[in-house]
Amino acid sequence: MPNERFQFTGEGGHQLAAALDIPDGPVQAYALFAHCFTCGKDVLAAKRIATALTAKGIAVLRFDFTGLGSSEGEFANSTFSSNVADLVHAADHLRETHGAPAILIGHSLGGAAILAAAGQIPEAKAVVTIAAPSDPVHVTHLFRDRLEDIRTHGTVEVQLAGRPFHIKREFLDDIAEQSLAAHIANLHKALLIMHSPTDDTVGIDNATRIFVAAKHPKSFMSLSGSDHLLSEKRDGAYVAGVIAAWAERYIEPAAAQPVPAASEAPRNVVVRETRSSKFQQIVTAGPHEMVADEPVALGGQDSGPGPYDFLLAGLGACTSMTMRMYADRKSLPMDRVTVTLKHSKIHAKDCEECETREGMLDQIDRVIAIEGSALDADQRARLMEIADKCPVHRTLTSKIRIVTKTAD
Repeated sequence: MPNERFQFTGEGGHQLAAALDIPDGPVQAYALFAHCFTCGKDVLAAKRIATALTAKGIAVLRFDFTGLGSSEGEFANSTFSSNVADLVHAADHLRETHGAPAILIGHSLGGAAILAAAGQIPEAKAVVTIAAPSDPVHVTHLFRDRLEDIRTHGTVEVQLAGRPFHIKREFLDDIAEQSLAAHIANLHKALLIMHSPTDDTVGIDNATRIFVAAKHPKSFMSLSGSDHLLSEKRDGAYVAGVIAAWAERYIEPAAAQPVPAASEAPRNVVVRETRSSKFQQIVTAGPHEMVADEPVALGGQDSGPGPYDFLLAGLGACTSMTMRMYADRKSLPMDRVTVTLKHSKIHAKDCEECETREGMLDQIDRVIAIEGSALDADQRARLMEIADKCPVHRTLTSKIRIVTKTAD
């Protein structure tokens, strides 16, 4: 299952971390998933449902709301309204880069947010709530013993799922002003309500109120035996299967997106500190997001490849791609290429073919394994010659001009 990780701009200008799970085959539809309160895009329920939906041909965008997971901003400054706005921004980004979401899925408070946001996402045809409250105010039961303190002091730290979060008076005021019943009544989209009758976090009566407020077409599916967080692996697969079968009646296959022209200008690579540890960085290249770090021995947390790892990866990928293009163009029976690389420092005096004779030199050892029993010796030799012609190899072995300036 391909997975694209990237960032998009959310409410307040914050960069929000997102993941798009894509089917191996054609995309039948795009879905937008909203996670539960204080959770994140990588919570087990979200990942399992997304994985199962991709097997049904549905691509799923999930992201961290402002101040959660890898997204920028302060959770304390977020509100239910800002979460709704983040969902609309996510739909806008998906529409611009891949295709508009036809399915909206929300878990717990994310379900309430999806109901509130649905009217601002015109292409959405099918809306799904999973263990959703009928009123956002319901979430306050998680810290009911601190409500007076929040109203008195303005901001209070509360413990939610064993983690500390700051809740502000503005959050309470915002959810008190929501009229979710009006959004539900004016949904004008197909609605599927999924809820466990034994949910002890958000009671089944919430599903009843949502169902009564909604107009047809509306459906209810009991998640008998499930808990609020869909902790069992089979629950996620079951939910995804029901969603895919139900939504098929209401959605049209996603239109294929045009392939970018080869002449398009190279996209920027943006590297930004996360401040979660000493060296950790978020590397963004177009729609893709990666983590960079240093090994523990160098003071990092080894949460991602190091700078030289990325350098070697670029050379290795370019080498393999160039060899593949040549093999296909010449109809050579090459099955697979594996490139193994290592970076080291050597004494210049030990390099016989190098012009520099003093100090230390950078050396990259590249070992190429070519699979293909039908290849003859001449074909293998030619492929090895082609390896040195990959663009990144040429860049690294030529003079490079790096222009550095201060951002405006």
